[in-house]
Amino acid sequence: MSTPVLTAVAWPYANGPRHIGHVSGFGVPSDVFSRYQRMAGNQVLMVSGTDEHGTPIQVQAEKEGMSPQQAADTYTRQIAEDLRGLGLSYDLFTRTSTGNHAEVTQQIFLALHRNGYVVPRTTTGAVSPSTGRTLPDRYIEGTCPICGYDGARGDQCDNCGNQLDAADLRNPVSRINGEKPDFVETEHLFLDLPAFTETLGKWLSTRTDWRPNVLNFTRNLVEDMRPRPITRDLDWGVKIPLDGWRNEPMKRFYVWFDAVIGYFSASVEWARRSGEPDAWQRWWNNPDARSYYFMGKDNITFHAQIWPALLLGHNGEGDHGGQAGPYGRLHLPDEIVSSEFLTMSGSKFSTSRGTVIYVNDFLREFGADTLRYFIGVAGPETQDTDFTWDEFVRRVNYELANEWGNLVNRAVTMAHKNNGGVPRPQAPTQADEDLKAQARAAFDTVGAHLERSRFKAAASEAMRVVSAANKYLSDQQPWKLGDDPERRDSVLHTALQVVSDANTLLTPFLPHSAQKVHEALGGSGVWAAQPDLSEVADLDLPDRTNPILSGDYSAEQARWSSVPIEVGRPLAKPRPLFAKLDPKLAETGPEWAPITSPGNGDGAA
Repeated sequence: MSTPVLTAVAWPYANGPRHIGHVSGFGVPSDVFSRYQRMAGNQVLMVSGTDEHGTPIQVQAEKEGMSPQQAADTYTRQIAEDLRGLGLSYDLFTRTSTGNHAEVTQQIFLALHRNGYVVPRTTTGAVSPSTGRTLPDRYIEGTCPICGYDGARGDQCDNCGNQLDAADLRNPVSRINGEKPDFVETEHLFLDLPAFTETLGKWLSTRTDWRPNVLNFTRNLVEDMRPRPITRDLDWGVKIPLDGWRNEPMKRFYVWFDAVIGYFSASVEWARRSGEPDAWQRWWNNPDARSYYFMGKDNITFHAQIWPALLLGHNGEGDHGGQAGPYGRLHLPDEIVSSEFLTMSGSKFSTSRGTVIYVNDFLREFGADTLRYFIGVAGPETQDTDFTWDEFVRRVNYELANEWGNLVNRAVTMAHKNNGGVPRPQAPTQADEDLKAQARAAFDTVGAHLERSRFKAAASEAMRVVSAANKYLSDQQPWKLGDDPERRDSVLHTALQVVSDANTLLTPFLPHSAQKVHEALGGSGVWAAQPDLSEVADLDLPDRTNPILSGDYSAEQARWSSVPIEVGRPLAKPRPLFAKLDPKLAETGPEWAPITSPGNGDGAA
């Protein structure tokens, strides 16, 4: 039976193009998962967009002489193009500056407020002495008052994991210009997190099958639940729909608050654009639906604690109850799929320090599938992983070119040369049947790994089939069977069948080359659909247009099963799937790539 599967992908911040560290956490893993789920027959809704509000966008805009909206417009288009180039099959990739997102955010907030989960507080806020602008907590750095870590942010200490208030930091400074911030009294609205201690704790205690890195982090989340601010003193963001607040020119929702609501608002926008405005309910009001959230490890708090609390509050299911909000009972996350960091020479990718490989540069030189494969088979799935050019070149040359590409080329070329099409098997031997059985069995094994987002294990198992097929061809030597055409045809038919099966197994990782293999095997039409980037009118804001990623994935032919190849189907001589890379790249990478040494650089991965 088909299951509604929500793939909720972390929202990249619209302050610059993406680097490969970013997409190793939220991008490629979510797409591999979604493509598999579609192939398995499930109803997938994959949504995300650019996170565009908050002070960082204002700071970036000022640097470049633009308004915040202009800066967001510029970088949203860049990011959408990067993700399109990677082949990330979003049903909708949108943005947080839409009218739809503002309306949904305000409705969620009003439900929380009505149920008593929002409280006003007079607090101390950080202000830049030179600009008078509020500094977000994450832009203040100092010494953690709990563990003494030098380099804690004003919202959280990455060393001990505790939530912090910027005013509590010792020796706080602005990460923007190094000045010491002024702390002034201001009134804000807070999410009453302590009012979710019992219900959130019970819910988290049932999440026993999450990745170990997520489980280990979440165990401590309910031990120190404090009210968390959801408003900020700034003029760029979603307005607050309360009397006494809505007309305040310098009061907006905190960027983290409206960003997590984006998963739901994007689903609503997708439904509205599809012509079926209530279609989002299949994923959000359906107890049989499954929801998976993909992100880097620095976002676990927001998805395992904050977002579930907002959902519980809207549903009226916090510790002191309430009534369900306007969207009914919304479904809580079923799994948090958090990746660790992809590093380079032992350092985190950092745009500011030049330790960065941008996605668009990588795609221009190496194409999408090489990066997708590297992240799948060697990415930071459960621990920080170092990207090296040596490892990348090795994976491409020995696994993609020598193993997979060579198998496709040998099998199709020999069948084309000797038969012109797929030959008919004659009296298959035990070796033939064993190889085909191994390939068929891999669908269960690889599928089970992909179901649990175990991408390394899935890719390795698929490549094990490829290696077995290469060994089979080397053992059977069909090029020497000219005087035994019946045996040669059986061998080539077996090889082509396993190429077809292996191509299906690898499609979630290699959708672009999978289309080429499909065509090399005589197939036509769309095997693995790709997303489209288009400019559309905002649904609610006149004279505004937005770049979106979307796609029609219903017409693609890829299905998660072994399908017998059609005897007699014409074959054309194939072109190489993957070009081997110059071994010299293993030493320093291409000319445009940074050269780093261990211990250099830091920043968000």
